[in-house]
Amino acid sequence: MLARDRKLNVEIVRDTPVKLYPLMTFFKGLENVEALRTLFGDRTEKVLKGMKVEFYSSRWGYMGVNDKDGHILISSHHMEHSPLRTLYLDIIHELYHIKQHMEGKKLFLDGFDYFDSPIEIDAYRFTVKEARRIGMTDKEIVDYLEVPWADRNQLMKFVKKLGLNPTPHKE
Repeated sequence: MLARDRKLNVEIVRDTPVKLYPLMTFFKGLENVEALRTLFGDRTEKVLKGMKVEFYSSRWGYMGVNDKDGHILISSHHMEHSPLRTLYLDIIHELYHIKQHMEGKKLFLDGFDYFDSPIEIDAYRFTVKEARRIGMTDKEIVDYLEVPWADRNQLMKFVKKLGLNPTPHKE
């Protein structure tokens, strides 16, 4: 699509090609993750082999899903500097969003804060289950859930919705 503004005397081509890579080039072995086999069923390998990832250059940002075509977006800084466990849980979370996208669900719902969105609640429930499976404590999971765009009060309400207890009871 070409955008033109006579006052500015410029034309801007808005359709830019995106370089996509196969997801499995960067996340090897996902087809063996039981949580994903449960999520995608018999189609797990086909879905994962067909999945594309696009890296973008930014010191900010993490992972997300392009809601137009369903490919995964990842900050190259996040990919290079975040702990492996964080990257693993993030890709599990985004693949849950891929499943939602495949089901025709709208990923970005108007009128909801991030932690109040039913789309995010469902995806994080799935992610928390996997975090527990890999041995993370509730406190570690809460630390993982902390994001710069939500304040501590929002986070703690969300933690409660997910049934997490960040402060273990003393015996």
